[in-house]
Amino acid sequence: MSELNWAGNYRYRADKLHRPSTLEQVQEVIVNAPQIRVLGSRHSFTGIADSSELLTLDGLPADVVINHAAGTVSFSAGMRYGELAEALKAEGVALANLASLPHISVAGAVATATHGSGDAHGNLATSVAGLEIVMSSGEILTASRGDADFDGLVVGLGALGATTRLILDVQPAYRVRQRVFEGLGWDALFENFDEITSTGYSVSVFTRWSEAIDQVWVKTRMTDAPEPDRGDLFGAIAATVDRHPILGLDPVNCSPQLGVPGLWSDRLAHFRTNFTPSSGQELQSEYLVPRQHAPAAIQAVRALTDAVQPLMKVSEIRTVAADQLWMSPQYGQDTIGIHFTWKREPDAVEHVLVDIEGALAPFDARPHWGKVFLADAPLIAPLYERLPDFIRMVDRLDPRGAFRNAWLTTRLLGRG
Repeated sequence: MSELNWAGNYRYRADKLHRPSTLEQVQEVIVNAPQIRVLGSRHSFTGIADSSELLTLDGLPADVVINHAAGTVSFSAGMRYGELAEALKAEGVALANLASLPHISVAGAVATATHGSGDAHGNLATSVAGLEIVMSSGEILTASRGDADFDGLVVGLGALGATTRLILDVQPAYRVRQRVFEGLGWDALFENFDEITSTGYSVSVFTRWSEAIDQVWVKTRMTDAPEPDRGDLFGAIAATVDRHPILGLDPVNCSPQLGVPGLWSDRLAHFRTNFTPSSGQELQSEYLVPRQHAPAAIQAVRALTDAVQPLMKVSEIRTVAADQLWMSPQYGQDTIGIHFTWKREPDAVEHVLVDIEGALAPFDARPHWGKVFLADAPLIAPLYERLPDFIRMVDRLDPRGAFRNAWLTTRLLGRG
């Protein structure tokens, strides 16, 4: 099919791309495919979604159903967050959080435990209240929060089947304002880390690992109380014009700042739905570290500045709350995410990742499943205590191995 991923660094090897328009067609495609994976918004940077045959769900009807009494929304898993947000807006409800990009598919984000930021917020998969999966047999599995094995099904990495429908928690719509602070000192970050990350509903620290931190983005959920008049943040000065996280790029692509109030869906993501997110021509890596190791882990990366900076567009440091989802990097622990947006130079990036993964290994860093990393199954296995249970679930739900691929074998299963 000769299709590239979003970043243009990976070409899928699939011979067939199926775009069914009904659930019955999805079942038929899966039953008849020797090997198959579900392709979302292509915002992964590796072969995690690749196979000899691929299945996209964007042809299924959205079928958005909001249950106000239960506080949930049910919809086709092929939807993207931007599309879902528009449907929720009309009903006056909202999600608790969003990732940086509203362009990504909901099912793909859930399956890889993609996250936003905020001390009180789990990753996006934690909002899943129920899901529907078509297994390799063609049978449909449904599960709800509280069911046996539910916590193993949600962050499924595409290994268990095709997630065709999701049910997410919703709440009444709310408004958010966003401000950017510039020039935070490293000492100020380390001395006031908890205070800084709790300053807003969602907080992101952007750095190029220079002498000072470039930007701190603070997203504040609006209440009836007036917003504090804050001209600085522990020495960082409030920006007077809109900013892009990557210095030098046009902030027109970004969600509005300067404290201008807006709907949750127009502020929680860093980028606007109909504009180019981030820089486009890039690679990404991210490592999730137990929160108690935050200062030491950040210092370990700072020690690699000379190796990192030539390849760096920007790094983002965020916080994510603990959960009980088996294959979530936040399983059992609050974390910080140290994210890298790289120039699209794969060989050079892989070379520097050797040093980064070595520096973060003492802190039991867990890589983001959808981004570029080097660790293989023997290195990852000790980081996930429920991995043996997950592998047993893979064997049970997909006994013929239809959803297995080279990425899963190398990074997770450790066997053919």
